Amino acid sequence: MTDDSQKTTHFGNQTIPEDEKAGRVHGVFTSVASRYDVMNDVMSVGIHRLWKDAMMDWLAPRSGQRLLDVAGGTGDIAFRFLTRAPGASAVVCDMTESMLVSGRKRAEAESMADRLDWVVGDAMALPFEAASFDVYTISFGIRNVTRPQEALNEAFRVLKPGGRLMVLEFSQLPVPAMQWAYDRYSYNVIPRMGQAFAGDRDSYQYLVESIRQFPDQDTFAGMVREAGFEQVKYRNLSMGIAALHSGWKI
Repeated sequence: MTDDSQKTTHFGNQTIPEDEKAGRVHGVFTSVASRYDVMNDVMSVGIHRLWKDAMMDWLAPRSGQRLLDVAGGTGDIAFRFLTRAPGASAVVCDMTESMLVSGRKRAEAESMADRLDWVVGDAMALPFEAASFDVYTISFGIRNVTRPQEALNEAFRVLKPGGRLMVLEFSQLPVPAMQWAYDRYSYNVIPRMGQAFAGDRDSYQYLVESIRQFPDQDTFAGMVREAGFEQVKYRNLSMGIAALHSGWKI
């Protein structure tokens, strides 16, 4: 039998012991916390804002719903959700406290403080009771989780019956030539932009590499089904540079 301490996983293009990944990811996001929103603009050339709006369009937030936004960092998804559903509430959960601190400093956080909580927690072992939330979202975060399947299992656990999962993540383009061109841009341009805009080339290099290690759309949809979700679907965004995955706890 293989001991857990001998299991390995990806950290970008590196193969490392599983028990090291969380600490390394924590280091990346601690490093970029104060510049995280700039980072998203750099990585997506600003298009992430349109992708998040598309996420809200498909999610269709309603008053009375309780959202759990995991790896929610600076609160971008929670703010959008609460803006569209004034009678809703949200919890932003992230393993990196400095990300949550940056989120609390945003103007939206103060105006929504009575409907918004910030919690430090691990996506693979959420500090919430079963069947506590109506909606679970994770945006550009699940590829950084050591064991994404366990995070999906936890999402299923904390959702109420009838609850909705939605994942927004960088993905794979279905046309090999387009993927090749996108890889050239990602590997050669984004780390340099990270250095120029945030003074941090290494973190951006990891984030680019982590995108290529993430499963393609169909494989990830299978993982969502394995967690117990039904009516699993996905939509490609910008031809597959990112994808939205949806599932229901029936």
